[in-house]
Amino acid sequence: MTETVTPAHGAAKPARTRRRVPTRTPHQAAKAGGGRLGGPLAALPWALPAFAFVGVLLVYPFFRSVYGSFFEDNGFTSSFTGFDNYARLADDPIFGRSLLNTLMWVAGTLLLPVLAGLLIAVATHRMRLGGTVQLIIVLPYAISGTATAVVWYFMLQSEGALNQALRGVGLDGLARSWLLEWPQNTLSMIVASTWQATGLNVVLFAIGLRAIPRETVEAAELDGASGWRMFRYITLPGLRAVTVVVVGMAIVNSLKAFDMIWILTQGGPSRSSETLALSMYRETFRLFHVGYGSAIALVLSVIVVASSWLYLRRQMPDTRTAKS
Repeated sequence: MTETVTPAHGAAKPARTRRRVPTRTPHQAAKAGGGRLGGPLAALPWALPAFAFVGVLLVYPFFRSVYGSFFEDNGFTSSFTGFDNYARLADDPIFGRSLLNTLMWVAGTLLLPVLAGLLIAVATHRMRLGGTVQLIIVLPYAISGTATAVVWYFMLQSEGALNQALRGVGLDGLARSWLLEWPQNTLSMIVASTWQATGLNVVLFAIGLRAIPRETVEAAELDGASGWRMFRYITLPGLRAVTVVVVGMAIVNSLKAFDMIWILTQGGPSRSSETLALSMYRETFRLFHVGYGSAIALVLSVIVVASSWLYLRRQMPDTRTAKS
C-alpha cells in the first residue's frame, strides 16, 4: 500500500518557474533573415516588373526627350544645336499663343467645372430627386472625349445647331463663327470641356458631402447657422480634402488638353487655338521637327510638375509642423 502525502495546512507551495521567451532586436531579426524569404529585399522581385514598366513608359521617354531637345532632328538625320531649340521658343509667336491658350484652359477649367460641380453637388445634396439630377449631369462624363467633340462640333460650326437656334428665336446678332475666330474658339472649347468634366466633380463633391459628420451639421443648425454661413463655415472646410483632389486633377487635365481641340479645330485657324500639348504633337509628328517638339514637351512637363508640386505643397499640411 502506498501512502499519499499531502502538504500541511499553511505550508508554502513550491514556486513556479517561468520559461523565458527569447527575444531579438529589429536589427538582429533583419540580420538573421537577410538571406531568407521575409528579409528586407524579399519584396524586390515583386517590385521589379513595376519598376521596369515605369522605366520603359515614363523615365526613358522623359530623358530621351531631354536629350533630343539639344538636337536638330527631322526623324532621319540629327545634328547637335545646344540650346537653339529653347532660344527658338522665346522668338516663336505660335509658342506664345499656345502658352496663352494653355493658361486660358487652366483658368477656365478651374472656374467652370470645379465651381459648377461644387454648386450642383451642394444644391442637390438634400433634394428629394437629387440623386436623379446628379445622374443626369454625370452622364456626359461617360462619353469619350472624342464623341463629346463630335457632338459639340455639330453644335458650334458656322451652320450648326447653336446658330440655327439663335436665328430661330430672332437673335441673329448673337450668331458667330464659334470655331473660326480667336479667342472665342478657345472659350467655346472650354465650355464644351466643362459640359463633360462637371459630372465627375459632382460625384467627388457629393462623396465629400456625405463624409461630413451629421453631428457637426446638426450642432451648427442648433447654433443658428444656415445658408451662406453653413456653406462657408461647415461645408467648405469639410470638403477641403476633396477640393484638393478635384483642383489638382483639373490643373493636370487642362495642361494636357488635346483630343477635343484636335477634333474641333485641329489647332486652327492658323494655329490660333493650339495649346502646348497640341503644338508638341504637331511639331514632332506632323512637321518632323523632333528636337523642337522635344523642347516643347520638356517645357510642358516642367509646367505640369511645378504647378502640381506648388499646389500640393500649399494645400497639404506640413508633417513637421504637425509633429511639433
